[in-house]
Amino acid sequence: MDERRRIYTGRVVTLDVAQVRLPNGHETTLEIIGHPGGAAVVAVNGQDEVCLLRQYRHVAGGWLWEIPAGKLDGEPPDVVARRELEEEAGRRAGRWDSLGRYFASPGVFAEIVHLYLARDLEAIPPRPEIEEVFETRWIPLREALAWAARGEIEDGKSAVALLRAAARLDLT
Repeated sequence: MDERRRIYTGRVVTLDVAQVRLPNGHETTLEIIGHPGGAAVVAVNGQDEVCLLRQYRHVAGGWLWEIPAGKLDGEPPDVVARRELEEEAGRRAGRWDSLGRYFASPGVFAEIVHLYLARDLEAIPPRPEIEEVFETRWIPLREALAWAARGEIEDGKSAVALLRAAARLDLT
């Protein structure tokens, strides 16, 4: 049993009401926000610095530290990751590693963010989108990890991706 009724379709998200049977046999009504998903990149340069964006987020009520990221628009996650790195960080990477997936809020939100580690970076002209408001900073990776541990990086995908990148780079 999984009956869904679409309540809303927007530019980015959908809202469904679903009648579902849980694994314990209980039937319940869920509200599910659909989202196409995204890709996010921990870009580490030759000086062990990571690209962080100080990005304005209206919903958060101000500025957040984030890694370059973008919404999937029918493209594979690795293609989106490469594009976002170029647009937001002004870099092209020679080496890519998957850091797995991240579920932002799986109790209600269907968004899955694919995380990547990008290295062997080459500078190119950035191409930010007009509706994005951010400053690009290169911060020592260990310092960014400390920010994440102290809660100064409040964006979930960025904190998780930084921790996974540190493990991949054997910094933990």
